[in-house]
Amino acid sequence: MCIFPLNPLSAVQNFTYQHDQALQSASLVLAGQFALKRTQSLLDEIRSANAMTRRLQSGIVELHKLLSLYYVHDENRIEAIYFANLDPSDPYVEEICLLTEALTDLLYRIDSDPGQPLSDYLLAA
Repeated sequence: MCIFPLNPLSAVQNFTYQHDQALQSASLVLAGQFALKRTQSLLDEIRSANAMTRRLQSGIVELHKLLSLYYVHDENRIEAIYFANLDPSDPYVEEICLLTEALTDLLYRIDSDPGQPLSDYLLAA
């Protein structure tokens, strides 16, 4: 069996295509309208990208931080307010968790050069 290396940009494009609406909904639930607009902008950039740029990687890192509740303990951030209003029993909470796990798995599978935003983020995690 021949295994080809995973093309990082194609993998991210496929993921965001499959989870487009879920990523937008999660962004809105976790941080409101501003996060939704930022996610929509990132999704547009991913769709039209020809290469995995530093800017694109930084956007993906920020999306992952949002989904993984990276900022919820910082009371000066909007994410903390939205997190406080979540009901853990709502079905969308489990969907966000599954989406976050899928994105985490993808980030670890794609190849990223050392010193790039994605690589640095994963090394720090």
